[in-house]
Amino acid sequence: MNEEQLASRRVHCPYCDAPFDLLVDASQGSHLTWEDCHVCCAPIQVRVEVSPAGGLDDDTDFTLALGRDDEVL
Repeated sequence: MNEEQLASRRVHCPYCDAPFDLLVDASQGSHLTWEDCHVCCAPIQVRVEVSPAGGLDDDTDFTLALGRDDEVL
């Protein structure tokens, strides 16, 4: 995986509200993954929803939903 294929989105931790840049691999299609907050180290659930209209190039449309460990998205 090349970093050029990753999209960067500015998000906020659902625990401490710290902003950070999240790298997203939309080429995997819609998926669920986990990312630790870079400030408070809490586990963040990340749901990536890739639009069916989006291609697998730089114009891929996707949405992110972040949740706490105890919130199942």
